[in-house]
Amino acid sequence: MSAAASVNEARTAAFAEYGNSGVGWTGGDSTYSLVLEDGRQAWFFSDTFLGPVDADLGRPLSTPFLNNSIVVDDDGTLDTVTGGTDDAPESIIPPTPEGNWHWIGDPELNKKGDVQIPLLQFERFGPGMWDWGWSANRLATLDGTSLELESITELPSAVGINWGSYTLSEGNTTYIYGINDIEGVRSAFVARANGGDLATKWKFWDGKRWAPNEADAVPVASYVANEFSVEPYRDGYLMVTQDTSELFSTRIVAQVSCSPTGPFTFAAELYRTPETGIFGSYGNANVFTYNAHEHPEDRDGDTLLVTYNVNSFVGDDLYDDVTIYRPRFVDVELTITP
Repeated sequence: MSAAASVNEARTAAFAEYGNSGVGWTGGDSTYSLVLEDGRQAWFFSDTFLGPVDADLGRPLSTPFLNNSIVVDDDGTLDTVTGGTDDAPESIIPPTPEGNWHWIGDPELNKKGDVQIPLLQFERFGPGMWDWGWSANRLATLDGTSLELESITELPSAVGINWGSYTLSEGNTTYIYGINDIEGVRSAFVARANGGDLATKWKFWDGKRWAPNEADAVPVASYVANEFSVEPYRDGYLMVTQDTSELFSTRIVAQVSCSPTGPFTFAAELYRTPETGIFGSYGNANVFTYNAHEHPEDRDGDTLLVTYNVNSFVGDDLYDDVTIYRPRFVDVELTITP
């Protein structure tokens, strides 16, 4: 397999124009997508900045910051969906009473047409900037039309696997991928739910069969990112992920398998992100890229739409330049070599 990649100019321009306008969403990460039953395409973000945006493309320190949001594309018109009110916007999935917050996983439609979103719940355990960590997996259900929150329920959380990195529906089965570190290697795991409903009881791939206990789950791929994608491709399955075999890698790669349960093996480098580090396009040592994945509803034959996220280790950078903390859109054309 080989790949040729180029920036998707149309998507890039649409989100840049909308974000720079300051009327709603101005930046975020995760960047999952889902076509709703009425045909609109919804883009789901975790941490999110809202407007306004200054004339020099900075944002004031008072700008609203949420832990999750949605941007809906209705035939080319973008609109931001949040909780709360216009004057006091809030995350769609709010914090717990204890202040624990939620980042989103890859959403799916259930058979009623409602949106189900695996959630990663995080909590603070100290006063320091990095004194926080994952505490539980949960499931949010949103109304499929209004995208208003209907319920939050619990998901398997016993062994430290962060479920929801990606979801893949095939027929009556939905595969749910998650990550955990195994001896320092970020690894992927897979569960499944039946009936087109993530709220049903899950089973977990133990390397040979579907087991009832989460503790039986075994890795199906190595050196994956926190977020990735797994989709059918030709006569197998294609995983798109940022390479985590090296620190702050610029490499987006493909892994392949004959089965959604793996094992997945390296197939090709797809793209190198140009923004990272002092020699990147921002000339900023603190800028990094992460969490690449495909958007299968936009696949055109052998050409994939892939996004990845851009961020900085220094928060002030995100206020000085709104263009940093936004997804990048890349078209990747695959070629199968003999």
